[in-house]
Amino acid sequence: MRAADADREATAERLRVALEEGRLDLHEYDERLQQAYGAKTYAELDTVLADLPAPASAQRSALAPLGPQAPPVPGSGASVPDREVTPEPPVTGGTVVGEPVPVDAGSGRWPVEVWMPWLRVAALLTVIWAISSAGSRELLFYWPVWALGPWGVLLLLRTTGGFAGGAPARRDRRRAARDTRRRKRRK
Repeated sequence: MRAADADREATAERLRVALEEGRLDLHEYDERLQQAYGAKTYAELDTVLADLPAPASAQRSALAPLGPQAPPVPGSGASVPDREVTPEPPVTGGTVVGEPVPVDAGSGRWPVEVWMPWLRVAALLTVIWAISSAGSRELLFYWPVWALGPWGVLLLLRTTGGFAGGAPARRDRRRAARDTRRRKRRK
């Protein structure tokens, strides 16, 4: 039977999950993805996924709980455990899901990291402009505006969009995960 676009998309999603789980390397993922999008029948799609396990059930997913749950109220019919039970949190990519990332003064460095290349180029171009103005003994038109203006507008949009989208927090989480992996490798 012929496969539909939705079937190809579902197969591509299963391949992406397998890549994230480490079941496929990037090269094999790319090959299988090309096969999936080129498949015309269900049989061709099945061969792409033949050696991969079925998708994990919802209980085995790596989603962290939404938040702390209130203890059961005595007399409400809910069972109260004899001891505190803390399950091991799921691990994904070297970081523990749900583990709070320490927030330090590094969060304020994100805009500096975004704008620092622009500031360096602006300083260099301004020095060149100042030297050429001094050499001509008159104040020349500030020509660096043609390079710095559009770039600055794009950075301004990126900065405001980044703050709205949580880019500093994402950067901090990625750095914390990378640092954790590096510390584990050193041990």
